[in-house]
Amino acid sequence: MSEPLLIAQKTAADGTVQCFLRPDKANRHGLITGATGTGKTITLQTMAENFSNIGVPVFMADVKGDLSGMSQVGGFSEKLAKVIKERGIATPNFKACPTTLWDVFGEQGHPVRATVSDLGPLLLSRMLNLNETQAGVLQIVFKIADDQGMLLLDMKDLRSMCQMVGDNASSYTTSYGNISVASIGAIQRGLLQTEAQGGDKFFGEPMLNIADLMQTDSNGKGIVNILAADKLLTNPRVYATFLLWMLSELFENLPEVGDLDKPKLVFFFDEAHLLFTDAPKVLMERIELVVRLVRSKGVGVYFVTQNPLDVPDSVLAQLGNRVQHALRAYTPRDQEAVKATATTMRQNPKIDIETAITELEVGEALISFLDEKGRPSVTERVYVLPPASKIGPITPQERTQLQLNSIVAGAYEKTIDRESAHEKIKGRIETKLEEAAKIKEDDSSMMAGMKDILFGKTGPRGGQHDGVAQIVVKSAVRTVGSSIGRQIIRGVLGGIFGGKR
Repeated sequence: MSEPLLIAQKTAADGTVQCFLRPDKANRHGLITGATGTGKTITLQTMAENFSNIGVPVFMADVKGDLSGMSQVGGFSEKLAKVIKERGIATPNFKACPTTLWDVFGEQGHPVRATVSDLGPLLLSRMLNLNETQAGVLQIVFKIADDQGMLLLDMKDLRSMCQMVGDNASSYTTSYGNISVASIGAIQRGLLQTEAQGGDKFFGEPMLNIADLMQTDSNGKGIVNILAADKLLTNPRVYATFLLWMLSELFENLPEVGDLDKPKLVFFFDEAHLLFTDAPKVLMERIELVVRLVRSKGVGVYFVTQNPLDVPDSVLAQLGNRVQHALRAYTPRDQEAVKATATTMRQNPKIDIETAITELEVGEALISFLDEKGRPSVTERVYVLPPASKIGPITPQERTQLQLNSIVAGAYEKTIDRESAHEKIKGRIETKLEEAAKIKEDDSSMMAGMKDILFGKTGPRGGQHDGVAQIVVKSAVRTVGSSIGRQIIRGVLGGIFGGKR
């Protein structure tokens, strides 16, 4: 069994208090909260380092661009020396973590993609901000695609499928239900908006293999997977949907393992409030289910947010390991958050938790981890240990080198565009156009033949061949001519010989 991980400590006159995170309880999930600038990022980095050191892979979103420094060896600075001296903390053994960089846009790391089908109509409805009726129509589109063997892999597949369903809405109504053209239009607008914001780069193949996030290096250290999220965060719904999709993939693809000595993966969900804001009930139920059951798959999920009230009670109840940085009680909501936090953490008779929350220094936190029996430990007021890796972003040159030396280098850079819904629908349209053109050509040939038959034609040597119309006219002329002639002759002869009329 792995040794407990020392995350924070505090030395006082009455002794030293240390807070250890037990690896066998790390899959019971956790919560890291605190106002901006109170030290959440450093806590995140320190915890990720400790997991990596015991062979546990980590996935984390880098929303500010600071976490990429984990790939480089840390250094001694004047500021760090002052902190170590004031807090009585040992100097870190500076070292780097094995790191893989990822980026949905493929600019600051390896591309991350998912297929439209794999994302599914529920998460896609959330990304496109569809209402209940529009989400229902999107589900019908997915169902029709499945029934017709249409693969929905990228954005153009879904757009083509929506257009086909919209153009033939009346023919699908009996089998699938009412399909509103207005709802199809709303879906198309959402797709265009997402595409304009670069979200279309997230869809396609090769799709991310979840196993690639659960690697260790040659020394047995867990790989720290860092998602560049500074640009992704400009589209909060895409960001939240992407991370929830990854969490769902872990839940659906990993086998049941129960409680392990250490997690198979630890997943840090930064800016967690974006996941829950305005989420429909059906999605909230999905999130609660995944968080509750993914523990048995050996995955620990740690939500990072500014205010503990950002996390619904049903999810909050699943988060056993707590790190609470300072909260500023400037507003009634902040004051409510302080009181709520104080009541949910295990009380320590030596600490007034509600007062302490507003007084904490940068890097100081109230911590309650689960003990060996899975119970919340007594809350302690301690300082989070500084990380051994570099604090702050890396240079573009260092980023490029990391990508070249990565264990997944070259695996995701080249896109694959196999035959899917867009190509099949396009093929159907082209076939219909060709058939229509052939029919028109046959009609033209037939009309030309009829013209020749009716009005005649000129032979290859200039000879004229009469048509039916010409023959009929000539025959009629001959007939008329013969009849008139006979009448004239009869009239003349009759006059000569005195015949009667």
